[in-house]
Amino acid sequence: MILAFQIGFLDISWKDVLDILLVTFLLAQVYKLMKGSVAIKVFVGFLSIYLIYLVVNALQMELLSTILGQFMGVGVLAVIILFQQEIRKFLLLVGRTNIFEEGNLIKNLRFWTQNGKTKRANITPIVEAVKSLAGSNTGALIVLSEDSPLKFYAESGDAMDSLLSKRLLLAIFNKYSPLHDGAVIVHKDRIVAARCILPVTERDVPAQYGLRHRAGLGMSENTETFIIVVSEETGQISAMQNGETMHNISAQELRRQINKYLNEPKELKKEKEKKEKEKEISSEVEVKEEVA
Repeated sequence: MILAFQIGFLDISWKDVLDILLVTFLLAQVYKLMKGSVAIKVFVGFLSIYLIYLVVNALQMELLSTILGQFMGVGVLAVIILFQQEIRKFLLLVGRTNIFEEGNLIKNLRFWTQNGKTKRANITPIVEAVKSLAGSNTGALIVLSEDSPLKFYAESGDAMDSLLSKRLLLAIFNKYSPLHDGAVIVHKDRIVAARCILPVTERDVPAQYGLRHRAGLGMSENTETFIIVVSEETGQISAMQNGETMHNISAQELRRQINKYLNEPKELKKEKEKKEKEKEISSEVEVKEEVA
């Protein structure tokens, strides 16, 4: 064993340091996942009982140690029962960017391409439909997905696989339509499904937010999607992405945010490639200078 340093009678190796750092990172991610929900209080309580058990066991208090030991013996099962929603959310976060879709893997890694050339997404039907829905105070919930058809959520509603159009969106969200409840999922200029059920956020949100806003926010927390919500009470347009909400935005701002969502991955990729090329060039220059 290669020792990194020694504290008193404890021999600390680099493996121990790495172990501590990984556990710290894991606990930080768990806290981030449950922050703002009731589960954080349950987690703190469960962790407190476990720490008390360790102290009691070290002090050899047999009776209390036995009682707490019985509780900790079913700890894994208790965690699954108490945190089933958080575990589900964690698994969704892990698998939310699924590149292994049906078909060609390379095709799914690229964004809406045709014959090797980039195809620009037609977002005008969405913006125009949202503008009309907001003008008539008609509630709507639209999920725009860039890289996945979201089959898990699409299966909770009615499959459509229809070409995206303003009139179709207005027909779906018509108050007398059987499909107006729930969300519409849009992927690759097509409406995948309607009347879909989305996960509701467990965070504390303002009182003026209704179920549509809570579902949209929950979807943005669990997936890499862009969600549009039209309030039935006020007609205001809201957009959600990565757990953040843009409230009461205009149609022009909505168009700008959608374009940013669709084009940002490409811009980041180009910027990364540019930095890599600059790094390679600088490395070649340094090598030439050393040789000279």
